[in-house]
Amino acid sequence: MSGNYTTTIEVAATPQRAFAAINDVAGWWGRITGATTAVGDEFVYVVPGLHYSGFRVDGLESGRLVEWTVTGSYLDFVEHGQEWNGTTVRFEISETPDGATVVFTHEGLTRDDECYDTCSNAWSMFVNGSLKAFIETGRGTPYVFGGDEALSADDHEALHQGVADAVGLER
Repeated sequence: MSGNYTTTIEVAATPQRAFAAINDVAGWWGRITGATTAVGDEFVYVVPGLHYSGFRVDGLESGRLVEWTVTGSYLDFVEHGQEWNGTTVRFEISETPDGATVVFTHEGLTRDDECYDTCSNAWSMFVNGSLKAFIETGRGTPYVFGGDEALSADDHEALHQGVADAVGLER
């Protein structure tokens, strides 16, 4: 198995500002349902017809670390759509003379995964582009959908529960 996907950004902001921005997932990645502010919180991210992922917050150290475990996922564009299940998304933040460094790692997303090219490109776009801008300016470029694609909080919860049931995870 090859290495995990990782990318690093340098930001002109304090580590605390980076930490706060990372935890405001809707501001840089897209609409979520759930919470991201305490260890044990769970949230769901969905791009209708393409991608579903449920996360549990497993690590929070103010100004230093944000860590999520993927509790359930479905990627519509690969044969084994649940490649992300049980993987870990980690943001390690450190202070620099000019601001902060954020090292993003999706532990378990490797070149051996069918989704690697698409998923790593998407992470690069969101972390290196949207998150960096959101940390520095307060304006990210999250994925936005609406109209017939818009999902309610109940829709998100039903998707999360359905995937959890399908993979045998306790909720």
